[in-house]
Amino acid sequence: MRFGEIDCSLVQRPEEVFDHVGPVRTCVGCRTRTLSTELLRVVVVDAKVIPDTRRRLPGRGAWLHPNLDCLRAAERRRAFPRALRAQGQLDVDSLRTHLEQLARWSTAVGPHGQQGTRKQVDPS
Repeated sequence: MRFGEIDCSLVQRPEEVFDHVGPVRTCVGCRTRTLSTELLRVVVVDAKVIPDTRRRLPGRGAWLHPNLDCLRAAERRRAFPRALRAQGQLDVDSLRTHLEQLARWSTAVGPHGQQGTRKQVDPS
């Protein structure tokens, strides 16, 4: 499509340029578009927002970076009821607990997924 002297089919916005292949989703907290493998899917069950780690639970899902900053941003923006199309107040305590456990685990394991090395004690 041409608009004036500019060929609009060749124009790309920086946020739309992806050098990867796969489904792209938007985090409800920070509104950043990224691969779905980098995000945590959440669903509503009995007015509670719960993590769907296996991505198999039925119902409408929303996507969130697995960190507490994005959770706080989503709560502040009241994004969960909108994204999940749910009425009323939603409880995010189980999601917060899950993210806190992930944060503790990643701190204990380290940046490369390996725990600290232990010295082998000679039993003799």
